[in-house]
Amino acid sequence: MMRRRTTLIMSCTVLTLALGATACGGSGPVTAGGGDKALSGQTVTVAGVWSGTEQKNFQKVLDAFSAKTGAKTQFVSTGDNVSTVIGSKIEGGHAPDVVMVPQVGVVQQFAEQGWLTPLSATTEKSVDAGYAPVWKKYGSVDGTLYALYFKAAHKSTVWYSPEAFSQAGVKPPTSYDDMLKVGHTISDSGLAAFSVGGQDGWTLTDWFENVYLSQAGPEKYDALAAHKLKWTDPSVVRALTTLGKLFKDKELIAGGQKEALNTDFPSSVEKVFGPKPDAAMVYEGDFVAGVAHDQFGRTIGKDANFFPFPAVGGGKAPVVSGGDAAVVLKAGKNAKAGMKLLEYLATPEASAVWAKAGGYLSPNKNLPLDSYSDDVTRATAESLVEAGDSVRFDMSDQAPAAFGGTKGAGEWKLLQDFLRDPSDPKGIAAELETAAAKAYKG
Repeated sequence: MMRRRTTLIMSCTVLTLALGATACGGSGPVTAGGGDKALSGQTVTVAGVWSGTEQKNFQKVLDAFSAKTGAKTQFVSTGDNVSTVIGSKIEGGHAPDVVMVPQVGVVQQFAEQGWLTPLSATTEKSVDAGYAPVWKKYGSVDGTLYALYFKAAHKSTVWYSPEAFSQAGVKPPTSYDDMLKVGHTISDSGLAAFSVGGQDGWTLTDWFENVYLSQAGPEKYDALAAHKLKWTDPSVVRALTTLGKLFKDKELIAGGQKEALNTDFPSSVEKVFGPKPDAAMVYEGDFVAGVAHDQFGRTIGKDANFFPFPAVGGGKAPVVSGGDAAVVLKAGKNAKAGMKLLEYLATPEASAVWAKAGGYLSPNKNLPLDSYSDDVTRATAESLVEAGDSVRFDMSDQAPAAFGGTKGAGEWKLLQDFLRDPSDPKGIAAELETAAAKAYKG
């Protein structure tokens, strides 16, 4: 499955402002210092999709673990396709001890293949004390906890230009209908309302998921994610109809559908926060802030801000999340030390290291909000934690990759087709069901 969210953020994120250059430390093998040296002489190998700033900031967490325990660490970047790379490493006898997995479906796959070690009682106790039960659910397979969600993404944030809002005389909306009204007012002022990154199909799945969660509710969201509810269900058609009203309105989308389909995610952010803005708003996760600051020099909270994705049709405001979960491989040469790393990652102490470095949200409610370096991130983190059990993991990341995570196929392609022509929600729903049925059976 293609990696999503923050691989596009290659330089220091906005949260490093308070820290200066120290927030972009080095990576690679780390020699321990300090601590009780309980794991002195041992090396823990960690594999994950992170690169650039994310890898450097995670290395700071590994450094802190080294200082505490005496263990050395080695991070290995897998690239996008975690399952394929880890499978080949296991077959070749070079399995890492710990893997950071960005999809619920891949955690389930690894567990079903017998690759994972259940997490220790110490880790499970920390999860029970610090996490909403939904996070334990996403980390468990058949009632056994295999995965610890260490890093989260808040995917229910709409980012906007305060300057554009001020010029149009509008304020952040609190309902979906109001958001469209605000969009028309902005359009009347001469600037398109929304920039949509339709070239990347995953952005369209995120649009759908927020509308569906708010409009249909968490129970149906869960059923659809597990394909216990068909995509031809009236609730799906209704959500597509709601989304279609936005997609077909040429006054609301910068350049209309055709331009949206030729706009990738970073370009969609540029259209709002770049040197020549074409739109006032861009919907995507909290990671938009990193692109707006790092690539376009925007000051978050001043000339780039967000409002929560608003409630749709009388439902509750949605909170859709993504996340990276740590698992321990049985085949790792030092799996016991790997388990000690997970025990550390489950603590607020570990989360605080990355929270200070920036570009990070933790689902751990025991992490003090003042661990984050700016007000915008604190507000995002607070929203994520306060959502508690109503948080729902990215639906397409829960699906088989053939349906929910493959470029030019499945949900990504069909929602691009829908953006191109939103006139037949029932027809697209039927095509989505055909694709889903095939993928889930496979």
